[in-house]
Amino acid sequence: MTNDTLILYSKPGCHLCEGLQEKLEQTQTLDFQLEVRDITQRDDWFQAYQYQVPVLCYHKDGKEIPLPRPSPRLSVPQLEKMLQKYL
Repeated sequence: MTNDTLILYSKPGCHLCEGLQEKLEQTQTLDFQLEVRDITQRDDWFQAYQYQVPVLCYHKDGKEIPLPRPSPRLSVPQLEKMLQKYL
């Protein structure tokens, strides 16, 4: 079991969010848990990310570390390679 958690801040109807979530769920070479957070469910998330979704964070030692936004054009293997730096 992994302790690595990626948090995806997303909102309904966001095609970039849906695309990134789909690619994250298709990864096979990395071991992490994905937590998807709908920013419309909490005011603090909405205020922080309303103009930035999708936002991907790595949860480590009780802190959320924002990761660089992956290009929507990345393939699943390219996304895995990018994430290997953090996981």
